[in-house]
Amino acid sequence: MEFANQEYLLLLLLLIPYLIWYLMYRKKSEPTMRMSDTMAYRYAPRSWKVTLMPMQMLLRIAVFVLVVLALARPQTQNSWKNKTMEGIDIMLAMDVSTSMLAEDLKPNRMEAAKQVAAEFITGRPDDNIGLSIFAGEAFTQCPMTTDHASLLNLLQNVRTDIAQRGLIEDGTAIGMGLANAVSRLKDSKAKSKVVILLTDGSNNRGDLSPMTAAEIAKSFGIRVYTIGVGTNKVAPYPMSVAGGVQYVNIPVEIDTKTLSDIASATDGDFYRATNNKELQQIYKEIDKLEKSKLNVKKFSKRYEAYQPLAIAAALLLLLEMLLRITVFRKLP
Repeated sequence: MEFANQEYLLLLLLLIPYLIWYLMYRKKSEPTMRMSDTMAYRYAPRSWKVTLMPMQMLLRIAVFVLVVLALARPQTQNSWKNKTMEGIDIMLAMDVSTSMLAEDLKPNRMEAAKQVAAEFITGRPDDNIGLSIFAGEAFTQCPMTTDHASLLNLLQNVRTDIAQRGLIEDGTAIGMGLANAVSRLKDSKAKSKVVILLTDGSNNRGDLSPMTAAEIAKSFGIRVYTIGVGTNKVAPYPMSVAGGVQYVNIPVEIDTKTLSDIASATDGDFYRATNNKELQQIYKEIDKLEKSKLNVKKFSKRYEAYQPLAIAAALLLLLEMLLRITVFRKLP
């Protein structure tokens, strides 16, 4: 919090002479009564009103302090700031085809991939990270950003049945998914540019072959880490039938050679994840990537914060006046 009119804070120095006056001279100005002997009052209990009398002084001081702070106009910060952080530019390319609904990973491949990706994003707060999704076609779910709260929100909004409901063409267009991620990284000035491509199948859609997309990535200095997710044989897949869901075993067909070739061509690595633990471990290994400097511009809005102080001062002043004319009322 900052004060727009800091010079008003000097008014708080006026509390010093007030306290001196109150402690040293105020009693001399109060009415007194002379008595020949005060022995009869020696053991008389002290009135609670007398005990609470200093409350009036404390309330006046509190009101004065709050008024001065309000006049100084406390404000929150409101400015653009350039901040240099250590990080890399990363695009997550995630397969969202219907086969990602298979439940060899728990609760299914899609949800497991989303959960581990979210943990990866949270663990790299200084990185510029984006999200691309693909099935039979590809598009950008979130461009690269350091606003990871928005990125995580968009990641969670990726539905597990997006291709099943016809919102995106089904299939596995690995080349298109990789090319879409590369298009977001090609103009990056970062020293390290990385694509983490996760899929559970082989390329069967799209106008661009995976290796062509890999060559494009290599030309822009982008490293690609590929992850093949799914068991080695068959996986339980939920099929909608009348009145419920029936599970059938579908073969796991991951084009490990193509994924390995993509990683090799771009100086990346290929990984296989047959369960949740292995997938989590893969992201931890990728998390050891080198870092480079990023210049980030942040904006925060300034708000006037004097209103609560002014309201509190008014309430305390009203309380002091009320006590003065009732509880602590003095007779002339």
